[in-house]
Amino acid sequence: MSETRPLLEVKDLVKHYAVRGGVLRRQVGTVHAVDGVSFSLGVGETLGLVGESGCGKSTVARAVLRLVEPTSGSIKLDGTDIVPLSKSDLRPVRRSMQIVFQDPFASLNPRMTAGDIVGEPLTVHGLASGEEKQARVAELFHQVGLRPDQMKNYPHQFSGGQRQRICIARALALGPSLIVCDEPVSALDVSIQAQVINLLIDLQRDHGFSYLFIAHDLAVVAHISHRVAVMYLGRIVEIADKAELFANPRHPYTQALLASVPVADPKMKKLKPMVDGDVPSPINPPSGCAFHTRCRYVIDRCRLERPALAEAGTSHQVACWLNDGTGRPE
Repeated sequence: MSETRPLLEVKDLVKHYAVRGGVLRRQVGTVHAVDGVSFSLGVGETLGLVGESGCGKSTVARAVLRLVEPTSGSIKLDGTDIVPLSKSDLRPVRRSMQIVFQDPFASLNPRMTAGDIVGEPLTVHGLASGEEKQARVAELFHQVGLRPDQMKNYPHQFSGGQRQRICIARALALGPSLIVCDEPVSALDVSIQAQVINLLIDLQRDHGFSYLFIAHDLAVVAHISHRVAVMYLGRIVEIADKAELFANPRHPYTQALLASVPVADPKMKKLKPMVDGDVPSPINPPSGCAFHTRCRYVIDRCRLERPALAEAGTSHQVACWLNDGTGRPE
């Protein structure tokens, strides 16, 4: 992993959706899907982004790639802010950033062969055609553990793990520097998950690209990530090196996430839940710290002021008015 410069810099990223109602479809509210997210991703690094369903992880992934338009904020890829770029100016930049979606079946065109699917980016960007394209597609199939003779098969003729390998091959076709993985193994069996994760690690070692890895499975994140960012209700509440975050979680929400991981030991006493209640609505998020409605360490300041990410050690940032979530003020 290189630490010389960031490949991706996201600052104050915001994505709001209008809620409309009534006969005239007037705006009656706003969904705060992503509400001021900032992070960086180094060359050859994997940043894991975790959190409960609905916290905004996938919206961040799509906004970073301009698949959804950000409401505000900046997204710098290799030093260039891609937010103000027009569609025509963005087109060559898209070669440097690709995505692997969660559902490997829904993200593949059932009417195209696997070879045509993987080779389509080469055609769209005018990089190869004819025999040259076929040779490149065959090489990509080999890289992801598929046979070149399978290029003529259709998506329904592959297993779930094989379909995800096709998606990975398609993402590799243009030689990107950034690959966004939006829960790429959550739809797969556990045994197949390990194979796909190991494939991603091997490909990163061979090609040196960076991953923004979205997941809710902490075991998967611990296996593939260099750093981990924790999201809650549209904001990052903690970000740290993987080993540091798992050994010394500072934010109460991160502590609750780690405490909720099942332990394969029937003799171990089950921990008492660390949080109560449900996640607040992103249409009407709480004032101050969004987690204060469920936090056991809440103080008055939490209800009134929203904490920003602050240094909490070497390569460790946390957005909490309490230094380590134990009830002791800073």
